[in-house]
Amino acid sequence: MSSTALPKRTALQRNVTADSSANSSSSVSPVDSPRPSPSSTSLSSMASDPEPRKGKMLDTYGNEFEIPNYTIKDIRDAIPPHCYERSGLTGLYYVARDAACLAVTFYIFHNYVTPETIPYLPARVALWTVYTILQGLFGTGIWVLAHECGHQAFSTSKVLNDTVGFICHSFLLVPYFSWKISHGKHHKATGNLARDMVFVPKTRQEYASRIGKAAHELSELMEETPILTASNLVLQQLFGWPMYLFTNVTGHNNHERQPEGRGKGKRNGYFGGVNHFNPSSPLYEAKDAKLIVASDIGLLIMGTILYALGKNFGWLNLLVWYGIPYLWVNHWLVAITYLQHTDPTLPHYEPEVWNFTRGAAATIDREFGFVGRQLLHGIIETHVLHHYVSTIPFYHADEASEAIKKVMGKHYRSEAHTGPMGFFKALWTSFRTCQWVEPTEGAEGESKGVLFFRNRNGIGVPPAKIPPPEESKN
Repeated sequence: MSSTALPKRTALQRNVTADSSANSSSSVSPVDSPRPSPSSTSLSSMASDPEPRKGKMLDTYGNEFEIPNYTIKDIRDAIPPHCYERSGLTGLYYVARDAACLAVTFYIFHNYVTPETIPYLPARVALWTVYTILQGLFGTGIWVLAHECGHQAFSTSKVLNDTVGFICHSFLLVPYFSWKISHGKHHKATGNLARDMVFVPKTRQEYASRIGKAAHELSELMEETPILTASNLVLQQLFGWPMYLFTNVTGHNNHERQPEGRGKGKRNGYFGGVNHFNPSSPLYEAKDAKLIVASDIGLLIMGTILYALGKNFGWLNLLVWYGIPYLWVNHWLVAITYLQHTDPTLPHYEPEVWNFTRGAAATIDREFGFVGRQLLHGIIETHVLHHYVSTIPFYHADEASEAIKKVMGKHYRSEAHTGPMGFFKALWTSFRTCQWVEPTEGAEGESKGVLFFRNRNGIGVPPAKIPPPEESKN
């Protein structure tokens, strides 16, 4: 099978228009096309009866997009049966391995990186910095295994899954059941602008309101300074995860539509009544209340343990032993999730156009080398497959991913060819490029419900020009 990874490309500075873009194909070089799009050859183009033209859809780089039309059954049937098999013993082995890495690393640094063994302070600071980075990676590995538990991909036993997941996530100050429920809703509505729970992009109007501008002014704004972009990126990486738990900052804000009426008068933000700790939060149903309380109890127990450690061994020691590694875990969690769902090639859908198969394809795989595949259990490299069948364990995910690529064709998105450094570069590129979503200018019919990222930084297809409100009335 030929590789489905996209050819290397650089971000296109804005010099294309809807009229100048052309369909890309696997034979087009990066020099000939703004960016060869993995969705440029739709399976629908192979149909015997051609569909009526719905209006051209262009991603950020000017590549034409066509909506996937394969089914979830096509995806499931393509996956070898043994890929669905889950082993509790295998899952427990990886938990034990990652826990051993955490313990051994702590033992080595605690006993051998001391003033007695290394009297030079700057050297000790440098080594303990390495400690925090390592523990952050090992901790993220534990987080991913608990994530497997939440999807019931860890074993065939729900009791074992939830027990291991509860312990591992509580250790990392994650409310296991609370997150499990909201994350499940994310999987059921990925790419749906009204219902998704993770990194829902701002619409043009929402972005304009956030910066105090009118929607029609976005196409005329000055470029953001790199310092502003960097500052916002750092804030996201430091505080994105706790902000999500406390305020649902990156989730949808349509809680009034909650079937049980639990969302009435509740909005995202501080004191808006939407968070992962309150049993009456509209993120949950009434039947979930006991599970939310159980999650809170897990956090309380872990908080008590940390308080005892800080009181007995010193708060500075606790900061280095646990606090800074915890921030590293948060960083990796936010970076991974953000880049799984944010890319200039990815569409987002209005509810009337969305379906599960389309939404699951609106994700992207990347590559993080040894760290990604061995320490982080492939969560970066096989995320597209994970959105189609989340119960497949990570140790079968590579094989299953290869199988579904044959069905997805050019609709499969990957940046694996850029490697680990490309992962870091993508953080900057996506933050500069993916600021809000809007339909392609001139889109018709169903195409108007497929939205793509646009930006004010002169990258890619320019925002649609829309008249001021007073002109549109004339």
